[in-house]
Amino acid sequence: MKKLISVEQLKYGVYVNALDRPWTDTPFMYQGFVVNSEAQIQALKKYCRKVTIDTDKGSDVAPIPFAGGARGPSVLDTIKERVTYEELVPVTTELPAARLVQSKTTLILKDVFGSVQAGKALDAPRVREAVSNMTDSVVRNPDAMLLLAKMKEAGLHTLDRAMGVSIYMITFGRFLSLPRAQIDLLGMLGLLQDVGKLRLPADLLARNGPLDEAELELCKTHVAHSIAILEETSGLPRELPALAALHHERLDGSGYPNGLKGAEIGLFGSMAGLVDSFDALTEPRPYGETLAPAAALRVFYDERDSKFDGPLVEQFIQCIGTYPVGALVELHSSEIAIVIARNPRLKLFPRVMVIFDLHRNKLKTPKIIEQAGIKRTLPKGSVEIDPAEYFL
Repeated sequence: MKKLISVEQLKYGVYVNALDRPWTDTPFMYQGFVVNSEAQIQALKKYCRKVTIDTDKGSDVAPIPFAGGARGPSVLDTIKERVTYEELVPVTTELPAARLVQSKTTLILKDVFGSVQAGKALDAPRVREAVSNMTDSVVRNPDAMLLLAKMKEAGLHTLDRAMGVSIYMITFGRFLSLPRAQIDLLGMLGLLQDVGKLRLPADLLARNGPLDEAELELCKTHVAHSIAILEETSGLPRELPALAALHHERLDGSGYPNGLKGAEIGLFGSMAGLVDSFDALTEPRPYGETLAPAAALRVFYDERDSKFDGPLVEQFIQCIGTYPVGALVELHSSEIAIVIARNPRLKLFPRVMVIFDLHRNKLKTPKIIEQAGIKRTLPKGSVEIDPAEYFL
């Protein structure tokens, strides 16, 4: 059984299965090992706050009560029910089904968002259908939808962001072993929490440069617009409008619109803020630097227990992984590839599709490497690759 523990609980004989930060940021050569020296314990304490141990492969540890200090109770403590999800099919089997889901969801969202822009109500049954289809796919194998979430259609930034955030929310909910009904709710939240942006001036959202204070305040009104749209729509979960108000709130009270703190934001609001920020940092924007996934995760790691719930951040890093599906990566061979599936056993060695050789010449026939050695992740847009050419 895997369990998350404090580094203060470490002892000889435990099997460290995962860290609360990327393995590449530590001196450990192997992913997963039995603790058998004081040097290992001190190194773990230096680089980590928590680690995941596997009691099937090593010793267990005694629980310790929370003793106060900077880290208080986590929103993870509010989870009352957990469900075990098994990977039912390999990613190669799920991809065709996921493509159909993505195509159908795109059509639904075009119609639904078009209606909102025209001042009409949301079509709640079609939204539920779209989310349910995406959740079905993610439950079978999350890698397929995560990969397709990186396939963006030109000119549909708001729609693409909504779908990408929704897929990440569904995947994160699955990772946390939440019940299916809650995962569906998370999917709807990710899809609709920014729907109010459709009522803002289009040129404001596409502005290629920093906004002044008045423009920033106008952008922030999208939260109120989202709440109003969701409250006006019958057939949606009754808690959805209130949840849509939370994704810009922050643990230390520095967020908006209400400056909520800590537990006031709740589990779903905290998840929404984390996922929304990750997607914003890793996708090209009209203004602002695009970060490689590993760099974005580093931002969250540095802001844990300040902007974001610490244990939730650590779980999100475990969920996404150092090399997320769909990420552009440079291999140790200097070849450029796309991560197409995670490796549950060796997370630092995912399955990749190599697109460019070491001289940056495009391969006529891409090659698959099952356990790739990766030098670094690359920001999206840094290499001219159209993943849709290979996966759609």
